[in-house]
Amino acid sequence: MNDPEHRSRAYHHEVRGSGPVLLVVPGGAGHPMGLEGLTDRLSERFTVVTFDPLGLAHTPLDGPVGDQRVEDWSDDAHRLLGSVLPDGESAYVFGSSSGAVVALDLLARHPERLSRVVAHEPPSVTVLPDAEAQIAMVEEVDRLCRTEGPSVATARLAAGLEGRAWEGATSGRKDASAEPAETPDGALPGARAAGSAEIPADTPMTVFLAHVLRPFATRAPDVDGLKELSDRFVLGAGRTSGGQLPRRTAESLAAATGATLLDFPGGHLGCLEHPVEFADLLTEALVGRTARRDAQA
Repeated sequence: MNDPEHRSRAYHHEVRGSGPVLLVVPGGAGHPMGLEGLTDRLSERFTVVTFDPLGLAHTPLDGPVGDQRVEDWSDDAHRLLGSVLPDGESAYVFGSSSGAVVALDLLARHPERLSRVVAHEPPSVTVLPDAEAQIAMVEEVDRLCRTEGPSVATARLAAGLEGRAWEGATSGRKDASAEPAETPDGALPGARAAGSAEIPADTPMTVFLAHVLRPFATRAPDVDGLKELSDRFVLGAGRTSGGQLPRRTAESLAAATGATLLDFPGGHLGCLEHPVEFADLLTEALVGRTARRDAQA
């Protein structure tokens, strides 16, 4: 199932609720932390299948994780749906952030058993008018994570997402373009001595920064394929994400594919910040009047 060069563990999933199947693909490194409020509400209407591509919610890391690939995650999601869907039925899919990148790839490559997809703020920077600059920003975050550590990389990413100027690394390293420090097992440098704000090297956030962000954000979506499926998916954008990179990518993808753009409560983490309101609007986008109107357009 897994290419050992890119994957160090099998995927996991959890199932709750009843009704039509809804696959939830979390953002970040796929760790479904904090989604309980959202999935609790959704499980009143759906059989909610929460996809954990690296199994980070179930077991601690037992070795280095290689760079991840969107197509690996969407192929695993496709296999998972095959195992949980009753014969002849199709599934709904919701993905947020990096999970939204996977959700759109799943639709483009495996549309046969999907009813409708909502992709909330996929950070697909290649669709932006300033794609070259944003790809460079993502690559800088990746490099800083390996040379300066995850806390500096997180600060750089936050500036990039918000469109703020970056003041530069603060860890004291003079040559931020140097090659990453070598470690015996290929792991990232550990947490650095800059106080409690530092992020340990084995957390889901570090896995995201070092092994998910760059390959997911810089992978060009199948715009032509998605155009043919524009009545099968919705691009979500946070109401308070105005001008920020994740909203811009959602807007650009909607314009490029002809898909509906729908405002959701909160910002990029709206499904965590406003879980009940978010879940209710998501349900409407999947099965309610919005979905029916798009299908008839």
